[in-house]
Amino acid sequence: MHEGIHISLAAEPLFHFGTLPITNTLLAVWLVIVVLITVAFFAGRKPTLVPGKLQNFFELIFDFLLGYMENILGSRALALRFFPLILTLFLFIATANIFEFLPFFGSIGIYHGEEFIPLFHAANADLNTTLALAIIAVFSIEIAGIAALGFWKYGSKFFNFSSPLAFAVGLIEFVSELSRFISFSFRLFGNIFAGGVLLAVVAYFMPYVLPVPLMAFELFVGIVQGAVFAMLTLFFIKLAIAEPHGSHAEAPHA
Repeated sequence: MHEGIHISLAAEPLFHFGTLPITNTLLAVWLVIVVLITVAFFAGRKPTLVPGKLQNFFELIFDFLLGYMENILGSRALALRFFPLILTLFLFIATANIFEFLPFFGSIGIYHGEEFIPLFHAANADLNTTLALAIIAVFSIEIAGIAALGFWKYGSKFFNFSSPLAFAVGLIEFVSELSRFISFSFRLFGNIFAGGVLLAVVAYFMPYVLPVPLMAFELFVGIVQGAVFAMLTLFFIKLAIAEPHGSHAEAPHA
């Protein structure tokens, strides 16, 4: 059987740049980056005191997000510090998930022999992409905690030798920190990949009935997944910069 549903768990190489394989996921990531940079350039190149419609739209969104982050972190300075990271994670993930539904994703490609390879592969349906995002998020969380509390005080959250119970609790916390690499990456990958598989199956068996409402639902899910990833990063940063258990000092606000 030569025709049917094309589902690829891994990214597929299109060509090689030296020894580096250029995959369809990598092309999709580059496309997202180019679009986001272009939008940022045109949205922010000529800010005015009396904003136009585009500037006013972005200012309203940014003010809302900054206010929300300030409520979570308890400090305007902290909100401004982490705002670029949180917003970039959300915009990249949400945009990549939206692009999955563009007509040329999965429909145009090249042939290697008799095998058709799509030119673009949904970025977050590749575990390599979500793992890279997880590494960025987890390392940012740990660096934020160290910068706020200092290396030794932050380390005392996980390696506390004051009592056997404190030591055991600290080890559990340390394992929990490491598990975030898995939870961040597999949660995003699983949701996006499963949604893509569901759409492919439905489009193959019932092409005129369910694809459109399911696409709308998966589009909503893709945006929500971007928000979930960004908000979890924000909440974990708040936990990281909090004082260790038993400390009576207030968490840093600057």
